[in-house]
Amino acid sequence: MRTVETTDFATLLSTKRSAKVMYNFSTGRFSVKDATSAFSGTKYSGEFRKLVRTHGAVYARRLTRKALRYRGLLA
Repeated sequence: MRTVETTDFATLLSTKRSAKVMYNFSTGRFSVKDATSAFSGTKYSGEFRKLVRTHGAVYARRLTRKALRYRGLLA
């Protein structure tokens, strides 16, 4: 069941470029500002900002690592 606070990781991880940005964010190579600027002007920017706004940076990284692991993109 999706709620307002549910993040659509299928959208955020749909392309190789966006998956790479999310990978770099989850591992700490990108800050929130770096990831936001990488997503600026794309359809992913709103979803990423919502993720950080509702959960905070630390928990957003944890959720992103979980989503990447679930999809086999993170060891």
